[in-house]
Amino acid sequence: MADPKGFLNHGREVAKSRPVDVRLKDWNEVYVPGSLLPIISKQAGRCMDCGIPFCHNGCPLGNLIPEWNDFAYREDWSAASERLHATNNFPEFTGRLCPAPCESACVLGINQPAVTIKNVEVSIIDKAWETGDVAPQAPERLSGKTVAVIGSGPAGLAAAQQLTRAGHTVAVYERADRIGGLLRYGIPEFKMEKRHINRRIEQMRAEGTRFRTGIEIGRDLKATDLKKRYDAVVIAAGATTARDLPVPGRELKGVHQAMEYLPLANKVQEGDFVTPPISAEGKHVVVIGGGDTGADCVGTAHRQGAASVTQLEIMPRPGEERDAVSQPWPTFPMLYKVTSAHEEGGERVYSVSTTHFEGDEDGNVQWLHLTEVEFVEGRLTPKPGTERKIPAQLVTLAMGFTGTDRENGVVEQFGLELDERGNVARDAEFRTNVPGVYVAGDAGRGQSLIVWAIAEGRSAARGVDRFLTGASELPAPIRPTDRSLLV
Repeated sequence: MADPKGFLNHGREVAKSRPVDVRLKDWNEVYVPGSLLPIISKQAGRCMDCGIPFCHNGCPLGNLIPEWNDFAYREDWSAASERLHATNNFPEFTGRLCPAPCESACVLGINQPAVTIKNVEVSIIDKAWETGDVAPQAPERLSGKTVAVIGSGPAGLAAAQQLTRAGHTVAVYERADRIGGLLRYGIPEFKMEKRHINRRIEQMRAEGTRFRTGIEIGRDLKATDLKKRYDAVVIAAGATTARDLPVPGRELKGVHQAMEYLPLANKVQEGDFVTPPISAEGKHVVVIGGGDTGADCVGTAHRQGAASVTQLEIMPRPGEERDAVSQPWPTFPMLYKVTSAHEEGGERVYSVSTTHFEGDEDGNVQWLHLTEVEFVEGRLTPKPGTERKIPAQLVTLAMGFTGTDRENGVVEQFGLELDERGNVARDAEFRTNVPGVYVAGDAGRGQSLIVWAIAEGRSAARGVDRFLTGASELPAPIRPTDRSLLV
């Protein structure tokens, strides 16, 4: 145990954020650089080294949290990095982007604020990069086997890195112009600067992974041809089919899916545009959807100089504290969250549903009509007399995703079977119904968290390795049927 009295003597401290008026002027990460290291040893010392560490159960990667907390407390950063990388290929991603189900399962969290596991994690990996403890791990020998990975999000990158290190020749195919998937073009720069992706890609290149950008499998290269070229294929293309809102006025100019809007803002940061083709500057912005993607749209609109930002959510506002009956420890509770984007302004409206959009004579959206809703006999029902309209010159739809892309032809060309939820079906080894074709991440699981994507990529890599060589020493942290501990 790092500090037997750590959780008694020290309260929870988290990373300090830069002032709102300062960070809205740039796209850098919101946290004060270097603010964690002076406090992180004490924070890691709050870990109780539980006899049964439920944080392991909360994290699908099986992160060895008490172990690297102990090393961080002792400021043995090299050992902490080794333990951290033992289960997680990309802790700088999860330490910034994961909602931390591990903290919800922290035993200390039963009656105190949980250990700041995410902050400890990101401190360890940032220190490891600074000191050179993150180095390429090229295989000692090559197997002579080849693998194609479709998609370069966290699942695809994790699978590719594991398989490369196992000695296989791996090529990652990405339809966008840069590697990273939603990490690159779905996550705003203020949540994770893209330099973190770039240096991991360079590490993977040095290990032997090959990257092919601007190639969409199914359109630019037939899936059947890809299968002929490689001994195995991993589909990690994500769940990119966005849920739409089929109401009158949906066709008006200015109504966009979130993933039409967010990538353009990121492309400005990459130097592709001076100003984004879709901008919130001077406009009344409405974001439909109360999740993390919606919050990303809110923060982006603030930085683009929106006149106002309103975020709508059809469900009631969650509570601010865990309910011991309906959301008991160690489940991941659905609580009211104030993200960095919400700290920056805007209005959040709950229990409302959009009825239609209203435009001007040129076909531009100008107003959003909504009504309040309530549960009646278990169904959300409009409340009579609550209809109203709000100004809306830019609307982003951030209501989640319904499955993997069916339009590019990958599913049909491979002849893949889908499950009842529209995801690519797979067995206990992450195999699809097509021999030699595997699936990992949201394409097989459905929309989920970054930790689940990385865990699936690692597990699918083990299945591929066994298929190619007859045995595998690669770890497989989860099964395809595993689910997060929710209520």
